[in-house]
Amino acid sequence: MAQEPAQPARTQAVPSSITVVEKVSAETPASLAIVGKAELRRIPGVNVDDRLRMIPGFSLFRRSSSLAAHPTTQGISLRGIGTSGASRTLVLWDGIPLNDPFGGWVYWTRVNPEELGRVEVLRGASTSVFGDRALTGAIALFSREPEPRRVTGSYEFGSRNTHAAGAGFSHPWSSKYAISGQGRAFTTNGYYIVPEANRGRVDKEAGVRFAAGDVRFDVLGARQRLFVKTDMLVEERENGTPMQRNSSSMGNAGANWSRDFGKDTVSLLGYHTRAEFRSAFSTILANRATERATLNQSVPADATGGAAYWRHSGSRFNSLIGGDAQRVEGWSIDSLVPTGKRIGGGTVLQHGTFAQADAKLGPVRLFAGARHHFTGQDRQFFSPSLGATAGKGRWRARGSSYRSFRAPTLNELYREFVAGNATTRPNDRLRPESIFGGEGGLDFVAENSRVSFTGFHNSVKDVITNVTLISTPAQIVRQRRNAAEATSRGVEADFRHRRGAWQGELSYLFASSRFTTGLRVPQVPRHQGSAQLTWNGRKTFATAGVRSHALQFEDDLNRLPLPGYATAHITVRHELRRGLSAMAAFENLLNREYWVGFTTLPASGPPRLWRAGLRWDGRLF
Repeated sequence: MAQEPAQPARTQAVPSSITVVEKVSAETPASLAIVGKAELRRIPGVNVDDRLRMIPGFSLFRRSSSLAAHPTTQGISLRGIGTSGASRTLVLWDGIPLNDPFGGWVYWTRVNPEELGRVEVLRGASTSVFGDRALTGAIALFSREPEPRRVTGSYEFGSRNTHAAGAGFSHPWSSKYAISGQGRAFTTNGYYIVPEANRGRVDKEAGVRFAAGDVRFDVLGARQRLFVKTDMLVEERENGTPMQRNSSSMGNAGANWSRDFGKDTVSLLGYHTRAEFRSAFSTILANRATERATLNQSVPADATGGAAYWRHSGSRFNSLIGGDAQRVEGWSIDSLVPTGKRIGGGTVLQHGTFAQADAKLGPVRLFAGARHHFTGQDRQFFSPSLGATAGKGRWRARGSSYRSFRAPTLNELYREFVAGNATTRPNDRLRPESIFGGEGGLDFVAENSRVSFTGFHNSVKDVITNVTLISTPAQIVRQRRNAAEATSRGVEADFRHRRGAWQGELSYLFASSRFTTGLRVPQVPRHQGSAQLTWNGRKTFATAGVRSHALQFEDDLNRLPLPGYATAHITVRHELRRGLSAMAAFENLLNREYWVGFTTLPASGPPRLWRAGLRWDGRLF
């Protein structure tokens, strides 16, 4: 299938709602980014997280990549609120939570970015529809719509002994049913995560091998729609030494039914997830010449949840009312070396109800919402939200205020974590985080251009962060604790312009995040930016881009700085014949060495990586 040329922006394309599940959406007065199928293909990266990094404020813990990062550090931070590996952003895939039930992190390897139809990114908690884990916003991923007799196949090879293969299919028949599915496998030797100057005999490359797939069955109708889907993942990772490694297995089954009654839509969602994470830890001895095994960990967990929605749509008034619930059970089973056993975990039941409404009064639209939520720790939380937008011609002004929360995960409550010679201890007395914030912005949209500015201010109470207890050149010990209040304030700016076959994008985020003590919040740079230029031809597109991050700190004491950096990337895709295309992608093109963490020694980000291959995306006959 030929690449899809960029479409000119139009006035009506201003994103004004985020899709919760299938046909159910929630209007929002906030900053919303839509990344379409064509845009996802223009950005290099094996997984979705690497392709969303062009959105300022999007980053994993320690600004690392899911290509080599430990799974428990793959939580998302938006807008400079993210002091630890826990995700403070809710991620949905076709309406079903993608966050791990035990720790809240995200297995990005579960989702093939080439098989997504679009991604919606809501920054800020401006709607009360989403509950726990949506402290800083929500990200909604949506699979491609089924197409008649569509078959895809791909093979890629690259640096570091990288190989990737994938296949997919879809077909609707008799206008009532459709089936679709995809699978992919990936392997790479990876790269050294310790800089060359600090390596010893014990260091090796950090690689990953995984296989993932999903199948979805749709029942289509003019007024009713049902889908049932299941997906699975098996993954193995080397963490940079012979003894430090981890593996994960996960399966999910979910279903969604919706019924359209004209102005009203009712939707029911249910899902069940089972996962097990296994990890081996060690202590690195002097001069990094040897290591000693310290801990083997197994973390089985499962989650069962569901939601019900009723949406009413009118010419001047819209509302969305519903409720959701989730039960999670998980355990951290630690086998100590040489002897001993430690078990921590339990069951958490959360449930909440919400209402969200908006009304149009001339050029002004008003928003109001509220959520009442039981966090599962004998605590409850009330989350109100208010907002307004006003539009005239190509301009739209918007503003909102909100209050939201995040309950501590079982991982933070009960599981100990080791990275290098840095140990992070759990804390079963953690309280939920809460945020009170507001934002205001201005959008300008013309036929070929779009400009957006947003200013925000957030106050977070009872921030769960990794508090340093011991810090020496040989050992770091931290514990998860509720710290003092933190404040994050800043500005987002986004500019896009298309002229002929060329399309340019510029994005910037300034975020000043500090505790009330005056120290900076760890893992948050003050400046982030990205720029990208794309040329779209009849059969070829080429994209060049750059991402930059300013200095940030690894620790709560601001003693371990991670210097700023910038990386460049290039993607080229050419249609060889109808349905068949060739591609090449380069990440960190200039081979810039930069640090993503500090575990008594600095940890490096990815070096220059490249991939090339062929992809078939067309009809079988």
